[in-house]
Amino acid sequence: MTDAAADQTIIVDRQHQVLLITLDRPDVLNAFSSEMGRQLSDALREADGDDDVRVVVVTGAGRAFCSGADFSGGAGVFGAPSDRSTFRSDPLTFHPWEVRKPTIAAINGAAIGLGLTMTLQFDLRIVADDAKLGIVQVRRGVMPDLHSHWTLPRLVGHGRATELILTGRRFTGAEAAHWGMASEAVPADQVLPRALELAHELATQTAPVSVGVSKRLLWWNPPPDADRIDDLETDLHLHLMGGPDAREGVLAWSERRDPVWAWTVSENWPDWLADDGLPRP
Repeated sequence: MTDAAADQTIIVDRQHQVLLITLDRPDVLNAFSSEMGRQLSDALREADGDDDVRVVVVTGAGRAFCSGADFSGGAGVFGAPSDRSTFRSDPLTFHPWEVRKPTIAAINGAAIGLGLTMTLQFDLRIVADDAKLGIVQVRRGVMPDLHSHWTLPRLVGHGRATELILTGRRFTGAEAAHWGMASEAVPADQVLPRALELAHELATQTAPVSVGVSKRLLWWNPPPDADRIDDLETDLHLHLMGGPDAREGVLAWSERRDPVWAWTVSENWPDWLADDGLPRP
């Protein structure tokens, strides 16, 4: 990140074991810029390597989550890149699915274009029920981005994904939750409190390595068949069973107390799992 405060497009705040990242360009409804992409990628990468961070929550400052691409440059915003070899349709260099901890998008208001497709890379989405949403890129002469042709069908199925991508129509947060695109739809002023409530529950009640390896299997690409999943689950059980957290989880439950987890993803991640199965830009 740069040192100049004027160049800061996100705010990073540690709340115990939860890292809260706020997209912070409220004067332009948190329109996405290349600098925001760099700063968000850096924050996600740092969260992945910090064992004191158990959950990541991303939200928007003001009344919007992210209004999409920054149109301040006028009609040339989607002009041809000067170096076609370095262009990527996904501006993130480190993705929410790569963070070995749960990631939650707290969609507090409008999320349009890449402002919405970005959230599809998160594990969970809490959305304002009246939020204006849309994957509108085909109505701007381009096409959806950030792996959305892969992430969206996983959430809502091929038919609904086809409708939303090809029509570019807008819809509400309540509709998104009904289709399974969002985990919950709540009033706008309850989005961040609900996301943080869920984040703190995950941070304290779930074992870090258990959550991390389960997340890796859920994001595996292409999805393994039943026999391959069985093999992976067996190998990961053998990694976890007999460890201190497998004992602590049972003791904490029987003693009616919060668990105190010992293993961390930086020290106890299975070496063989590495980055297998992760999608790449």
